[in-house]
Amino acid sequence: MSGHGRRAPTGRAGRLRLRRSLTAARRGADLLERKLRLLLERERTARRAAEEAGRVWRDRLADGDGWLVRGVLLGGERALAEAVPADPAHVEVGWEALMGVRHPATAAWTAPVRSAAERTPPNTALAHAETAYRAAVRAAAEHAVHRTAAELLAAEAARTRQRVRALRRHWIPRLEHELAVVELALEEAEQEEAVRRSWAAAPGPAGPAGRS
Repeated sequence: MSGHGRRAPTGRAGRLRLRRSLTAARRGADLLERKLRLLLERERTARRAAEEAGRVWRDRLADGDGWLVRGVLLGGERALAEAVPADPAHVEVGWEALMGVRHPATAAWTAPVRSAAERTPPNTALAHAETAYRAAVRAAAEHAVHRTAAELLAAEAARTRQRVRALRRHWIPRLEHELAVVELALEEAEQEEAVRRSWAAAPGPAGPAGRS
């Protein structure tokens, strides 16, 4: 949008071109401001979701650590090793797009499943620890999804804000000034033309005194 080296339009054609450019610039600024509002609203929602998921993550992790200590004291480390399922957890991230910004939106978490041959936790404390850790992993995945989404949306919002600022503070005022200059020049030219036509239409002096 830089105007360096740009020749200002003149005449009626230039006025029409400037009016069209100014209309397009104002419409573009309005659309960008609408985009900015939507981005900021979604960013705030994502940050609130990330904060809540982070709180759940920390709480469940602390619960799991507490139950784990009790379970190991009751059954020993061997009981812990035998109770861990072989199948790992799985996390699938769902993506969405908002105003051209692709960002993670959901986290589908699949808990590990024990086979019939695998042992279950040998004591209640380890069973509670497993439940707490599973909830912690689920919350951690949700926290990562929402935090990443907030960061991507915030980055795009910053770029959009810069574009709006460039339009509102620089490009639109420049077009308005150029249009005002062209319109003033056209108005003066039209006034001069009207005066010339008035003089040309006025009757000349009659009689010999008016002859050259």
